[in-house]
Amino acid sequence: MLRIAVVGSGPSGVYTAQALVGQPLVPGVLVDVLDRLPCPYGLVRYGVAPDHEKIKSLQNTLRSVLEHDRVRFLGNVEIGAHGLTPERLLGLYHAVVYCVGAARDRRLGIPGEDLAGSHSATDFVSWYSAHPDATPAGFGLGARSVVVIGVGNVAVDVARVLARGAEDLRPTDVPHPALGALAGSAVRDVHMVGRRGPSQAKFTTKELRELGALPSAEVRVEHADLALDPAYAPAQSPAAATPQPLATVNRRNVDVVRGWAALPDRGRERRIHLRFFLRPVELLGAEGRVTAVRFERTAPDERGGVRGTGTYEEIEAGLVLRAVGYRGVPIAGLPFDGTTGTVPHLAGRVLRHGVASPGEYVAGWIKRGPTGVIGTNRACAKETVASLIADAPSLPARRITADPLDALRAAGHRPVEWPGWLSIEDAEAALGASLGRRSVKIPDWEGLLTAARGERGPSRP
Repeated sequence: MLRIAVVGSGPSGVYTAQALVGQPLVPGVLVDVLDRLPCPYGLVRYGVAPDHEKIKSLQNTLRSVLEHDRVRFLGNVEIGAHGLTPERLLGLYHAVVYCVGAARDRRLGIPGEDLAGSHSATDFVSWYSAHPDATPAGFGLGARSVVVIGVGNVAVDVARVLARGAEDLRPTDVPHPALGALAGSAVRDVHMVGRRGPSQAKFTTKELRELGALPSAEVRVEHADLALDPAYAPAQSPAAATPQPLATVNRRNVDVVRGWAALPDRGRERRIHLRFFLRPVELLGAEGRVTAVRFERTAPDERGGVRGTGTYEEIEAGLVLRAVGYRGVPIAGLPFDGTTGTVPHLAGRVLRHGVASPGEYVAGWIKRGPTGVIGTNRACAKETVASLIADAPSLPARRITADPLDALRAAGHRPVEWPGWLSIEDAEAALGASLGRRSVKIPDWEGLLTAARGERGPSRP
């Protein structure tokens, strides 16, 4: 019988657990899914926008795996805390699979980036998603103009939440303090800015179209920005002389943006300005707070990228949210490639000094980088599990008769098991009912752990 630890309870971790208990070659595998947080589901709980209920419903699929009789959820367990190093963890299990994602935002690396009012988009998402690590004070929504740097789905989510009326978010699980702050928001102009054109943007068409469906906001597009994109430019434009073939999603994105550019101003309460071919070069400020972003105009180059033109433009902003990608975070005791932000591996096997480390594996973004969609993690997990099962005969030959949970508790950890998570769910439902809403997330560590202490039912030994 193999005991396997999976570190991380987001999609990549849960898909790894599912593949482990579903494979037929090594029957009876027991899987503990460990997470630093007392709540499962990772970015499905804390990264998907509250108004994307269809995507959030993926929790039901992940739930069915975590309720499997050979899978156990152990939240509130942090690798590196109380001496729980990767080496110590591997001593409790036959193998460990790290599925810890990419938790850190990429930085812009420009002057003024650390001014007050400049934040990573992930911090903003964590705030409106009730992540217990989020800044409880919230964000300065007294600014009338906000700049969101980036043109991926995270940037689209952030722009949409800022431009959406609070009443539209009331039926969701957005935490009550964030809902109140959004209700009192002074934001009227949201500028979503990318250094390249719409044909190269990373957002998906479905998410992009949602910006145009907001009842209290309208999307504005600058014709001068679009004219630089070879996929958009009129036939007589020099930029259109050598158009590049586009993938279907990029072509649809261009069509959506083109349609918005043709619409007249409708005088709505809020405006989302889509800006392209602008590269941030400096955040400007006064008295320590951001007041504007300075951009350099870019233009397509012959290699399919962009080049600077030496022309500059400033956009007023009392709040700046940076959504330019993610990076993996090193775990002390595991090898880490600082260039790629991943753990070196071969088909999921962790490599130490170029050699596979017995019993250590990776899956998800920490394995391949922040690429793909949620479903991409399933195939990634299957590849890693295939490697682990192939290695099973050569895994460290030790008999593990003691329950690792006992060792975790003896070391000072206080794991939240599945019944504890169910108690958190009950507490969030009760909180929502008391506010006249549906289930509302508890936004702080103390509240979550207090709710978890009302555990119900037995846990698997």
